[in-house]
Amino acid sequence: MDLRSKIREVPDFPKPGISFKDITTLLKDRTALRYVVDRLAEEFAGLKPDVVVGVESRGFILGAPLAYKLNTGFVLVRKPGKLPADRVRVEYQLEYGTDALEIHRDALQPGQRVLVIDDLLATGGTVAATSELIKKLGAQIIGYGFIVELTPLQGREKLEDAKVVTLVQYDED
Repeated sequence: MDLRSKIREVPDFPKPGISFKDITTLLKDRTALRYVVDRLAEEFAGLKPDVVVGVESRGFILGAPLAYKLNTGFVLVRKPGKLPADRVRVEYQLEYGTDALEIHRDALQPGQRVLVIDDLLATGGTVAATSELIKKLGAQIIGYGFIVELTPLQGREKLEDAKVVTLVQYDED
């Protein structure tokens, strides 16, 4: 399936010079959405994950049906102030400042095999912070799955030594 044709490109968003890759047009297409979930499930089934971790917020959209398909649990990684129970927090650098992510302290158990899912791999900052949260809880990252990768931003270099699957690569950012 030609997933690239299902992704809308929005020029100069969120700022001039950026070509935003909008997956909402892919998500509304039931055939494309099913293809993405099925394809990611095929790629990772052999690794036998115990849990899928979805990164806020589009990682939730993909992660939950993928966890269902792989017969695993599903865990949320969220922006600060969204999780109600005891949390672990990691701050990370943005281009102009910092941000943070949190996970419930009891979300993962030491040794669990974790698959991390998000919509887009760009600079890798968000997924690297997610990886740090997972490691703080003692779990093992076995793979990363994304719909889109912006290859010039070299986010893949910030990832653990684990399987990385991206379904559409863009050679410009």
